[in-house]
Amino acid sequence: MADYTEPVARLLTFSDAREFIREWPDYAALGIGAEHSSELIAMATDSELQSAAPDSLKVWAPIHARWALGQLRSEEAIEPLLTVLHRLDEDGWDDWIGEELPKVYGMIGAAAIPALAAYLADSAHGLASQLCVAHGLVQIGERHPEARDASIAAIARQLERFRKNYPELNGFLVSYLIDLNATETAPLIQRAYAAKCVDEWICGDWEDVQVELGLKDWVETEEDALDDDFLTEDDLIFIVTPQSSAKREKAKSKRKMARKSRKQNRNKKKKRKR
Repeated sequence: MADYTEPVARLLTFSDAREFIREWPDYAALGIGAEHSSELIAMATDSELQSAAPDSLKVWAPIHARWALGQLRSEEAIEPLLTVLHRLDEDGWDDWIGEELPKVYGMIGAAAIPALAAYLADSAHGLASQLCVAHGLVQIGERHPEARDASIAAIARQLERFRKNYPELNGFLVSYLIDLNATETAPLIQRAYAAKCVDEWICGDWEDVQVELGLKDWVETEEDALDDDFLTEDDLIFIVTPQSSAKREKAKSKRKMARKSRKQNRNKKKKRKR
């Protein structure tokens, strides 16, 4: 573990980060400013701290450091923070990274787009870490309207590789484009669906996408009502938010149950008609 000086050292014993899930602390009030960026980056990527005893306050220090870097909009931290993303691909071992880094990059803003786009385009990275940076692009586009087009373009460029991407990745990319209301990408999304390269369990079918983008009116069917019996609000959150592999599988399993039941229902109707 590196040696840290005040006021950054205060984060080693500051608090359990779970106390600030809804609203992050004001790190400026602790005396932390842009001049501390280098130390904050070191703390944010400190592997010893990240592996500290779970009942210690030290284990929360990297999270506080990353939050502080977001508040400082530290462009210096853009590349170094990407080095912790591998932890997301280790069976979803560090869900905090998946939750916090998109917000941190969203606070940093447009300067982070090139690095996130490059990371997303590198197929050597795992799905969870790719989703994290893609979600970061969404956060940037939502927080900084002037950067929305660039964020959409970066996500769309990755979706253009839909034949090479995993269908799950394509599904999340589509959901993120929906989040940004990227109606201009509808033709691209349609091509990905036509090629059967999108995991529909994640973002629905092409008709669902058109409705979400405001390109088509929604007409509720009996099948839609059946979906509601299986999918809770929490399940829908898992669909569009990078989570642990266990949570993603839980949501995916429920969606499979819904589709299986719809199929059985259709078969029953066919038998009655005969």
